[in-house]
Amino acid sequence: MAATGNGVQGPRGPLAGVRVVELAGIGPGPFAAMLLADLGADVVRVDRPGGAGLGIDPARDLTNRNKRSVLVDLKAEHGPETVLELAERADILIEGYRPGTAERLGVGPDDCLARNPLLVYGRMTGWGQDGPLAERAGHDIAYIALTGTLSMIGKPDEPPTVPANLLGDYAGGSLYLVVGVLAALQHARTPGGSGQVVDAAIVDGAAHLAMMIHGMLAAGSWQDRRGSNLLDGGCPFYGSYETADGEYMAVGPLEQRFYAEFTELLGIGETAPDRGDTSRWDELRAVVAARFRTRTRAQWTEVFAGSDACVAPVLSLREAPHHPHLAARATFVEHGGLTQPAPAPRFSATPSSVHSGPAQPGADTDAVAADWDVPGLRTTRKDTTD
Repeated sequence: MAATGNGVQGPRGPLAGVRVVELAGIGPGPFAAMLLADLGADVVRVDRPGGAGLGIDPARDLTNRNKRSVLVDLKAEHGPETVLELAERADILIEGYRPGTAERLGVGPDDCLARNPLLVYGRMTGWGQDGPLAERAGHDIAYIALTGTLSMIGKPDEPPTVPANLLGDYAGGSLYLVVGVLAALQHARTPGGSGQVVDAAIVDGAAHLAMMIHGMLAAGSWQDRRGSNLLDGGCPFYGSYETADGEYMAVGPLEQRFYAEFTELLGIGETAPDRGDTSRWDELRAVVAARFRTRTRAQWTEVFAGSDACVAPVLSLREAPHHPHLAARATFVEHGGLTQPAPAPRFSATPSSVHSGPAQPGADTDAVAADWDVPGLRTTRKDTTD
């Protein structure tokens, strides 16, 4: 087990004392490492000279909050050895390179586990470590397309709707990687346990997310075409509707008792077509849409306030932090002048917090060298600045 001293101050969360090495990348790897940092782990991000990412200002890259950064050139003389020294002192290592890249750089699983047999080595990729596409480039949209997940999203007569990169990168990728490395860490810490490699592929996670849908498909209660089912926008009482001011309300009263309240408050209780008659769903959708266009989003929000009609205003990213419920729960917090989602989930005995802003590349090299007792970091810094 790695040492628990880490030099990080403030509320830590349930992973206090866990040390994580993150080899810098983009997308799901950094988000997974941020989640571990939010939960209290001491995450050291190994940045490369010249940076890596999508060009966002490092000071505003919130996926690097609660971390510390060291600068290591893995192609320099002392670079690989420095990472191996970090891995020797860590509980978890995360990398998101193409298969074989870490091995070529000298920091692959075999090298790291030889130095630290209890290390959990987390690998984050889109296609996985093996298979015909393993060596190919890709992004979120391709991964969710291949698994069938993208085909479910959008209207039946339009191209599939792209759900940002939330469904693949973060839900199918980051969250599965975090579950995997924490499960493997539990195993490593049991008597007789050992370290291991966690192969987290976005295609695997994105496919797994659709488990319920596959069950419904097998049972004959889901049609294999988008916009035709209860939960994919095909149902007129599960979707979004435009209001008089060009905004939207989200509607989801699936249960009959909630639906009855919804239609009553909407003002169509006596005239609405039978919701159980799917042949009249288009007619029902038109009636609901016409009613929502008679008032503004604010007015409809007031109408449905305090009800169980399962209706909510569709808020923008900038509006969401100011909603009374989210404000009361402090779902969003401000740190260093940046409004951002608070750590989740919440813990009664080991609360977590945003205790530091986005790590600046290389800013913590000396501190980590001292806290983790890795003198080679200072040598590596010399390599990168000569």
